[in-house]
Order: sequence, then structure tokens, then C-alpha cells
Amino acid sequence: MEIAKNWEDYEIIDMANGEKLEKWKDIVLVRPDPQIIWKEKQRPNEWRKQNARYNRSKTGGGSWEYKNKLPSSWQVKYKNLTFNIKPMGFKHTGLFPEQAVNWDWMIEKIKGAKRDIKVLNLFAYTGGATVACLSAGASVCHVDSSKGMVTWAKENVESSNLSNRSVRYIVDDVVKFVNREIRRGNKYDGIIMDPPSYGRGANGEVWQFEDNIYDLVNLCKEVLSDNPLFFLINSYTTGISGKVLENILNITVGKKYNGKICSGEIGLPMKESKLVLPCRYLW
Repeated sequence: MEIAKNWEDYEIIDMANGEKLEKWKDIVLVRPDPQIIWKEKQRPNEWRKQNARYNRSKTGGGSWEYKNKLPSSWQVKYKNLTFNIKPMGFKHTGLFPEQAVNWDWMIEKIKGAKRDIKVLNLFAYTGGATVACLSAGASVCHVDSSKGMVTWAKENVESSNLSNRSVRYIVDDVVKFVNREIRRGNKYDGIIMDPPSYGRGANGEVWQFEDNIYDLVNLCKEVLSDNPLFFLINSYTTGISGKVLENILNITVGKKYNGKICSGEIGLPMKESKLVLPCRYLW
């Protein structure tokens, strides 16, 4: 497991009973996590310091309960990267801190390439990977079907003082966009995707992970350059083994290019503890 242990503005203080107590700069949040099935709290007194808690509803979804007034947004830094945090519906904050493992990996790959690198970021959300790749000197095409998420990504790029870097923001269904890039003859040295289990495109297109992931990966090999640097897939879809996506990459991208294909877990450490929260896989 690769652990995101280099954060200064984020930490898990404690976790128990299906919840994590986490600190985002100066704001302490409680959010649910299905991986936390143990019951014993390590720091019970710390839970009194929470600023807000996300409570799940028995009928689905949930809502935030604010213990005191929070700013509408605030910033956290990871090394030289700056991100805008906002409590959202369905417990999210706009950033997955475990992804710092992947940011570091991509930054190292891009800087080590010693050449111009073009990256395609699909299901790009609020742009954590976009910011990381831009900071390393790559040009990035950022694609997401949500206009609001693309706007948020622009804010993160601006906050990281990277607005002068080469970046395209595209609000579109990723499959339709990749098909257009194939027709245009555009190529990329790196591809990143973080597909949801289920979602809808900009014009109502339906995405179902199990039904569509193979076709998308197979399609994306057509926009890889002759000398690609990486192809990274994140998945948090329940029931899908890491080996499944490793197999897909082997029979699609692996057939066309030489390279190492592997899968594994990434996680977040708990403060001053041996406990680690597994978060999702990397490929």
C-alpha cells in the first residue's frame, strides 16, 4: 500500500464507528467511511472539537450538521499546490487527500521525462491531478461533464498560481470527447481517469462502470502517443478487484505498448498511530 504521508494541512485525528475525524487546515470535520468498521476510538476527547459532521440519512444521501459557522470555502496546501475546500452534498469536500500519492508519482514521471508532456485528465473533477501535472510542467486537457466541477478546477489552478500554464477545460461526456480527439488526430503522453461507479454526461449520457470501463480504456489507447509516459486509472467501485483493471489494461494498452502494469492500494495514515485508512486503488 502506498500511503499519503506528506500532508501538513490535512490529517486524520481518529476513526471509529464508521466515521473519520479529520482536520483540514484549521477545520475539523466528521465524515462517514464504510471501511471503518471497528468501534474503539483512540482519542475520544478530540471528537468534541468537530466543526461539522456529515450525517447519513436512512433513506439515502444525508446532510451537514454545523456545530459552528464555517467559511463557505477555505484553502489547504500540499507542498506547492493549493486547493479550495468546500463542504458539498454527499459528504465530499472537493478533494481526495489520498490522491497525493498519485500526484507525487505523476510529478516525478513528468519531470523525469525531460520532454514536453501532454496529459489527458478524464472525469477530472476539481482538478487535483490537473494542478499536479501543470506544476510539473505538463500541458493538460481537463475533461468533466459537470460545469461546476470544471469551474472549481479553474479556481484550484489559479490558487496554485498556474494560470499561465497550458491547460484546456472541457465540459463534455468523456467518451464523446475521446472519440472527437481520435478523429482530430490528437495524442497524449499521459492519460488519467477517475470514473464514477455511475454517472451522467453533460447531455444525460449514462455511465455504468462495469458496462463501460473496458470500452473507454480500449478507446483511449487510440489517443496515446507513440511514446506514452503513463496511464493511470483510479477506481472506488465496490466489488471490482484491482486485478480486473490490471487485466483490462493488459489486453488493451498492454498489447500496443511495452511497459509495466500493476495495481495496488493507496491510503491515509491516522495521526500518531499504526492505523491506515485504505481509500482506493491505483493502476
